[in-house]
Amino acid sequence: MAREHTLLTDLYQLTMMGGYFKNGKQNDVAVFDLFFRRNSVITYSVAAGLEQAVEYIRSIRFTEEDIAYLRSLKLFEEPFLAYLKTFRFTGDVFAVPEGTVVFPEEPILTVRAPLLEAQFVETALLNLVNHQTLIASKAAKIAYAAEEGAVMEFGLRRAQGPDAGVYGARAAVIGGCASTSNVLAGKLFGIPVAGTHAHSWVMNFSTEYEAFQAYARLFPDACLLLVDTYDTLKSGVPNAIRVFKELRAAGHEPKGIRLDSGDLAYLSKRARQMLDEAGFEKAIVCASGDLDERVIASLKAQGAKIDLWGVGTKLITSADLPALGGVYKLAAVQPAGGGEIPKIKLSDNSDKITNPGFKQVYRIYDKKTGKAQADLIALREERFDERVPLTVFHPVETWKRTTFTDYTLRPLLEQVLAGGELVRPLPALAEICAYAKREKESFWSEYRRQDNPHVYKVDLSEQLYAVKNKMIAEIRAENG
Repeated sequence: MAREHTLLTDLYQLTMMGGYFKNGKQNDVAVFDLFFRRNSVITYSVAAGLEQAVEYIRSIRFTEEDIAYLRSLKLFEEPFLAYLKTFRFTGDVFAVPEGTVVFPEEPILTVRAPLLEAQFVETALLNLVNHQTLIASKAAKIAYAAEEGAVMEFGLRRAQGPDAGVYGARAAVIGGCASTSNVLAGKLFGIPVAGTHAHSWVMNFSTEYEAFQAYARLFPDACLLLVDTYDTLKSGVPNAIRVFKELRAAGHEPKGIRLDSGDLAYLSKRARQMLDEAGFEKAIVCASGDLDERVIASLKAQGAKIDLWGVGTKLITSADLPALGGVYKLAAVQPAGGGEIPKIKLSDNSDKITNPGFKQVYRIYDKKTGKAQADLIALREERFDERVPLTVFHPVETWKRTTFTDYTLRPLLEQVLAGGELVRPLPALAEICAYAKREKESFWSEYRRQDNPHVYKVDLSEQLYAVKNKMIAEIRAENG
């Protein structure tokens, strides 16, 4: 938040920079891609964290205190430390807009900058984009199960630190949550804040009824009562209804009740019946208590009468996948005075072989339905004619081919920074959330379902595929 973040990096970024400087590479240009690899939990993601990544990049300044600390490590030569005193990011950044649905292996963000600058920003970019994209992706799954706009994020007390709580709340709203309990996140980002009261409120009064009365007096137009402190159906809901009748007599309408424990399917159905019979058909039933997308889907399948879902721990920590697995890999270099040279990392694991070159990602849409059909990773200099049929193929199982005839192409990576300066103002969070909603709706539900989702096609252009395989053959031949 209000901290100096320049040294938010791994030591090896600085030692590599010192080595590049010593070897006269400070005028070379490098292209790095930030992307995430395949995993068994997240088949698609929602990109988030770009705003904070850009803020970080533009604020990089090595203070005298920073330089003194680095000098104390006795690792760096004085000419390099002198260079750091005027260090600024002067390169270009290309990124998908926040809220874009993204898939494994395709660049979420690309940095093209002088080598030392491009190398230095790796750790911080991964930290910022990995975390928010992870939480936005988890929120998207939960919101899909609950239905868009029906989830409150309130995981701050379980988040792994203040930054994780604040920026996790921001990411959760991008992913599809409607509000947060996090007041600081509400202030910083304009997120709607929501909350009721704790069990301790009820326990601090002589009776549950008195506690509800006192709360209703304080918040007559936003009265949502937690009804499971003692006995949900025998005490909590009847006392809530009693207070709701008093509110209505005074000219106010209650908001509803919250369930936080017990059999939420059974309790919500009985509570709904009791509220309706008492004339409070519009009072909502909110539920919380270690929820995630699987629990929500199960409760809905059981006919639970829940209007609003409060999700905390399993969302803010992304409990089933605690790390996105994003990486930042060199894709091309341009030595000073020379042309661009594509670079590739090889591995015995085909998923870890990188895609070389300075690239663009195109999303292929069906003209009739407007739905996304496939993504195509291509070299940036490639051009495509939408009047010509486009055939894409699986990058490993190349016999799997699809030809599109009535389609449109949309380039996903947009330039965000040019020469270290913003190309255009970044969108407000409300605009990002609206865009993210449209993005998710552009995909068939088969791609977003929880169990065994249909695999979305992410393919390489013929030219990129040819360059990649030529490089693999040449490198393997050189190395025996």
